[in-house]
Amino acid sequence: MKAAIIIYSDPSHGGEEALGRAFNGLAAAYDFKQQGTEVAIYFQGTGTRWAGEISQQGHALHALYTAVSDSIAGVSCGCADVFGARAAAENNGFALVSDNRVPGTSGLPSIAQLSAQGYTIFNF
Repeated sequence: MKAAIIIYSDPSHGGEEALGRAFNGLAAAYDFKQQGTEVAIYFQGTGTRWAGEISQQGHALHALYTAVSDSIAGVSCGCADVFGARAAAENNGFALVSDNRVPGTSGLPSIAQLSAQGYTIFNF
């Protein structure tokens, strides 16, 4: 089995619910990783804003982020552009993913490609 974790929650508007969703997404990735399952974490939609948050020392999710950072595939390039997170993603070393060339965007992760590669998709 392979797991793709996609985090959509918005740290700037979601309050505790958004933090809880991001926490549970990263915790699921950690669990899969501990079990030896291949895991890839993506930040998409307003979730791209987490790139500027969780990479900061002292953030509530920083330790968990560090524990799974080698499993982070990146942030959606097109979503980061739309939601103003591109600079934070780049400045914090996140890859910009653009496999799905959606017209009018700089590209998004390809859910179809992940599925074809045998990933089970989990959304948070």
